[in-house]
Amino acid sequence: EMPPHQRAAAGLGRTFQNIRLFRSMTALENVVIGAERPGNTLTGQRDEAALNARAMSALTFVGLGPRANELISSFSYGHQRLIEIARALAANPTLLLLDEPAAGLNSTEKLELHALLKRIAAQGLTILIIDHDMTLVSEAAQHITVLNFGRRIADGESLAVLRHPDVVSAYLGTE
Repeated sequence: EMPPHQRAAAGLGRTFQNIRLFRSMTALENVVIGAERPGNTLTGQRDEAALNARAMSALTFVGLGPRANELISSFSYGHQRLIEIARALAANPTLLLLDEPAAGLNSTEKLELHALLKRIAAQGLTILIIDHDMTLVSEAAQHITVLNFGRRIADGESLAVLRHPDVVSAYLGTE
């Protein structure tokens, strides 16, 4: 069990099932915190400019660059999710862990999230998603491991796993 700062230094970025943003701060200020991972910080003003630039780049990547200086409280729930993903991306992780990223999103926001996940994967970043939204999982994942009450019932290439009888009965329902 590594402490959080060591996990971050090892290249793990993550979001949480329940949004954990600093509500009294702007979107940019929240994302700068992600950019400040161990190993990314130097000293002096040039470094602050670099952190701001990396944070701005991450916000722009998720489509919220123009709103960087708005307070978190002015963003919809779905956009707060995107800011949380931007904060994780700002640390330049090699593995992005998303804990129920689709929770609480409406259908339009889920489509935006899916498009974003595709763009993140296209950058070569490995994404580990924990979610029970089988539509999101089936569209986003190349490899799926399915747990039912903590027991692994299927593991492998997405299509094969989604057709597995135990997965169908546990998550997709039978006719």
